[in-house]
Amino acid sequence: MSISISPSLMHYLFSAAGLAALISLLARYLSQSRPHKDPVPAFLKDTTSTARALPASWYRSPEVYELERRAIFAKKWILTTHKLRFTEPGSWVRFEQAGFQFFLVRNKQGQINGFHNICRHRAFPIMTEDKGKSSILSCKYHGWSYGLNGQLAKAPGYDDMKGFDKTKNGLMPVLVHVDAKGFIWVNLDSSKTPEDFSTEFKNIDQMARHEGFNFEDYHFDHTWGMSGDYNWKTLADNYNECYHCKTAHPDAADVADLSAYRVDTKGGNIEHFANTKPEMEEQGLRIVSNYYFPNACMTVSPNFFYMMRCVPTSPGHCSMEYEVYRHKNATDEGFQAIDAMFKRILAEDKWLCNNAQKNLNAGVFVNGEMHPKMEQGPLYFQHRVRGILNGHYQLEKAAGKEINPAQ
Repeated sequence: MSISISPSLMHYLFSAAGLAALISLLARYLSQSRPHKDPVPAFLKDTTSTARALPASWYRSPEVYELERRAIFAKKWILTTHKLRFTEPGSWVRFEQAGFQFFLVRNKQGQINGFHNICRHRAFPIMTEDKGKSSILSCKYHGWSYGLNGQLAKAPGYDDMKGFDKTKNGLMPVLVHVDAKGFIWVNLDSSKTPEDFSTEFKNIDQMARHEGFNFEDYHFDHTWGMSGDYNWKTLADNYNECYHCKTAHPDAADVADLSAYRVDTKGGNIEHFANTKPEMEEQGLRIVSNYYFPNACMTVSPNFFYMMRCVPTSPGHCSMEYEVYRHKNATDEGFQAIDAMFKRILAEDKWLCNNAQKNLNAGVFVNGEMHPKMEQGPLYFQHRVRGILNGHYQLEKAAGKEINPAQ
């Protein structure tokens, strides 16, 4: 059976009225979202009553996903990598977030610059590999080339073109912040008033729990990844609670006293706390974990630290990208033991999320009642998602059009 769309309907869909209708439809998904007059969520005040999770439709809706791309991934500061990956001038690494391609490169002065992975000529990606080292950033389509600071160096055949201005055809920059610990954060917002880094992550590089670690004593070891058939928020909900750990993660129960598990929340930071068992701490398994809104996390131990980015690729799919760093004094046995343990745990999480998403997609489950203490992390995460999407939706409603800060 085929479906045809009349020219008049197509015209309507792309008209202002059609856009307004689409925005109205999206309002259904945001019907449970209202501005929070009180900055402290109710579930943080009342620890004796359950709280409702986000609707299941938010985990499968194309409209919600596109709004997230504009309101979150084109607008918020995102923890991306560490400067240890950029050892020489010209070192570069390619990344993607919710369909936005960009890369980071170290210039000759040691500064980390970021650019959209888009040639200014015909939109071909500048970087077609995951990482490398280059003195010139060259497009493999028509040969346009750029310096490490993004300025256009050469456009074959354009030297005699009247009105062509090289200075207006450099690579499109992205905002980069390197904190005092060497972690690199990226913001794709190209507006005149992007969010200040300190709004969400003030003093993030001064956390007391990281004072015992000298990140200069680690070196980049390897990357690995998995793809998941689930919405990126499904993994965020899973990561930010350990209510499931006793059931699903035998390794976690062996390493830490899960009865003491808790989270602290502030701005874009969700800190995870659990008391490492003394015998495990003697083996170098003291673990410090944080989740950084919207989609990154980091776990640090004396032998290694790893970073994870949960990269949305569609409403129902994401890619988990991991960077693993090894301490200079770690033994092969110690490093391999903790690396293998976390890979087991993360594979278990993938299985959990894949199966939960199947029922989120089915259209039967609406939302569940979440525990205010044991699931405080995902409740806080969902509270932030709801508030940010609602705020951006209201801006678009007032403007009568979509607002993509990355443009």
